[in-house]
Amino acid sequence: MKFRRNVALILTRPGGEILVCERSDFKDSWQFPQGGARDDESDLEALEREVREEISLPPESYRIVLQNGPYRYTFRAGSRKDGCDGQEQLYFQAEWLGDREIAVDKKEFRAFRWIKPETFRIEWVPPVKRDVYRRVFRDFFQIELP
Repeated sequence: MKFRRNVALILTRPGGEILVCERSDFKDSWQFPQGGARDDESDLEALEREVREEISLPPESYRIVLQNGPYRYTFRAGSRKDGCDGQEQLYFQAEWLGDREIAVDKKEFRAFRWIKPETFRIEWVPPVKRDVYRRVFRDFFQIELP
């Protein structure tokens, strides 16, 4: 089984809220900014590029405080992306420094919002990603999602 290298950002702000973004292709599907890493870039370079593309933040607008992973999931039966059967994700947690406005790329996301981690609902993510989100919330926030 072949996995596509991927990075994801958990952006936090004072008060402990996290940024979640609603996918443009699936209404009521909320997730963290994330994307595939290119062969010619490091995980950190991929993260910086994806964050700039998806939520318009340059790297000087946030400070990475934690990294965990990899977390793996497989795509739905019969689905592949870039010749891969699933994704292997590294998650980065970063503090938003509040010096730039967040603006989502409308091709990726229709909206964003700040929530307390304990209010995240596992139903917001597709079934194939739910085990990863359960592990991420346990590892980063010590929260057990159902």
